[in-house]
Amino acid sequence: MKRAVIFDLDGTLSDSIASIKYCGDAALEPFGFGPFGVEQYKYFVGDGAANLVRRALAAAGDVELVHFDQAFARYREIFRENCMYQVKPYEGIPELLAALRGEGKKTAVLSNKPHMETVRVIETLFGRDCFDMVLGQQEGMALKPSPEGVFRILDQLGLEQKELVYLGDTATDMQTGKSAGAFTVGALWGFRDRAELEQGGADAIIGHPLELLGFV
Repeated sequence: MKRAVIFDLDGTLSDSIASIKYCGDAALEPFGFGPFGVEQYKYFVGDGAANLVRRALAAAGDVELVHFDQAFARYREIFRENCMYQVKPYEGIPELLAALRGEGKKTAVLSNKPHMETVRVIETLFGRDCFDMVLGQQEGMALKPSPEGVFRILDQLGLEQKELVYLGDTATDMQTGKSAGAFTVGALWGFRDRAELEQGGADAIIGHPLELLGFV
């Protein structure tokens, strides 16, 4: 029996693409780059802010990343102030979380978004007591797809790998969960498509959050 679910944040719990696009475009504008479309940002995002900026610069033609240091510094500054810009939970997520709590399941969040902004988004959307643990990007912890964050959560919550379901919307998430020995579920309402989730090794793929209850 599964006792816990670890959730990705962007594209899984929160529809945050508008905030990512807003901050990315604002960071790149002084260099004459952008704006980029929402669909482009869905593929820039997913592996941490630094990689997002690198991908956006490369797409703009700065393949040697000459402007990376300045653009990344601007992005971090802008994102600290605007990480909640037009961010909202996906339909069905609040009901899923309530159902999991009602069944006594542990829940946690693991994101490549910086830790302070991860906490801010979670507490703003869901309150302070909705999850048993929230973990974002921190110095000294490898980004996903490294399973390090998953193991930290399992250790903190006193759980074993076999008791865990990992829900995310990208191949990076599927690789993270598989590397940690979790049962991985791909979310079709997020930023990527079924083909990517299948290629990432998803054990199951769902089209609505409440379908997750069939795996816990």
